[in-house]
Amino acid sequence: MNDVTKETEEVKQPQPQKSVREPLFHVVKRDALPVWKALLIRLGAILIGTVACSILFAITMKENPFDFFVSIFEGCFKTERRIWILLRDTSLLLLVSMALVPAFRMKFWNLGGNGQILMGCLATTACMFYLGGKWPDGVVIPLMIVSGILAGMVWALIPAIFKAFFKTNESLFTLMMNYLASGIVVGVLKVWVKSGSGTLPPIGDANLPEIGNQYLLTILVAVLITALMYVYLRFSKQGYEISVVGESENTARYIGINVRKVVIRTLAISGAICGLTGLLLSGAINHNITSTMDDNMGFTAIMAAWLGKFNPLVIVATSFFINFIDKGVGQVNTDFGLTNSAFSEVAIGIIYFFIIGCEFFIQYKIRRNAGKSGGDKSSGKVRFSLKKLFFRRREEKGGEE
Repeated sequence: MNDVTKETEEVKQPQPQKSVREPLFHVVKRDALPVWKALLIRLGAILIGTVACSILFAITMKENPFDFFVSIFEGCFKTERRIWILLRDTSLLLLVSMALVPAFRMKFWNLGGNGQILMGCLATTACMFYLGGKWPDGVVIPLMIVSGILAGMVWALIPAIFKAFFKTNESLFTLMMNYLASGIVVGVLKVWVKSGSGTLPPIGDANLPEIGNQYLLTILVAVLITALMYVYLRFSKQGYEISVVGESENTARYIGINVRKVVIRTLAISGAICGLTGLLLSGAINHNITSTMDDNMGFTAIMAAWLGKFNPLVIVATSFFINFIDKGVGQVNTDFGLTNSAFSEVAIGIIYFFIIGCEFFIQYKIRRNAGKSGGDKSSGKVRFSLKKLFFRRREEKGGEE
């Protein structure tokens, strides 16, 4: 009996597992694609998205879909003034993107670009409002420049200090600072504008000087800041520290980097560039301030920076494309008498959907499973061993009889 028990234990195997059906397709991480191939995928996504919008246009408007493309290009390039406005607005978005790039590379999610721009606008307009026409422009304009940049810097330093010393959530903190900045602007306008309209007339004194025309100054500043940011991030020691802190704060501390100092310094740069953008908006373009003057550029710049992979040179192209699509689709509304912006918003959303979706295919690939699913192959061996044991026990019983 003991021999039989031992033999039973020897052939004991795990219970056969149930058959598991493997999925037909697997999502697999792709090796890094060549630059030209990734570029082709993105261009293809833009083309598909634009064609989809033209089809939607033809269905809803009962118009020739080619008129959609014509209207887009005319909205950006039909006149010299439209070209200059496109370049100016691209430059403004590019400036805000350059402000966010160092913070995002450091994994500091600065969502407060709008508030930092507004504070730069407010400080600039305050100098124009109180000192313009009373002091010489040679004194007021430098004060405008310094105050606009410092205002944006201080507004960014507040969440940076709390993050560095108290580990607060920078996303929520910077986001709330946007609402606070907007409220401050509304409150100040109630003091400045006694009529109750809430709109400050353009201030004619102490405006930033024009270079060639009213658009070129903004473009030149954006080109200069972009070049400096590229060199700063690529070749400077501080740019290297930003990259290390972004990869791992523990590694940064291990090699002797002062993480708190890097966080505060980087956000000071980020806020200063946003303040510079506010300076240009109030001092060179609009000559006043409203609570919506930022035009949500802080959020649009996040998309421009992300699509550009936080590379300052690539962000030039993404900023141009975003403004091109925005102004082109807006012209479609004007040309075909659309009374609201619903179509333009849907069209822009479709194009962005394809652009963002193509990033999935750049990073991953879908692979079809070659083999068929099946159960545990060891289950057949278990059945064979049990059958062998059964016949052996029958033979032993027959011998005893």
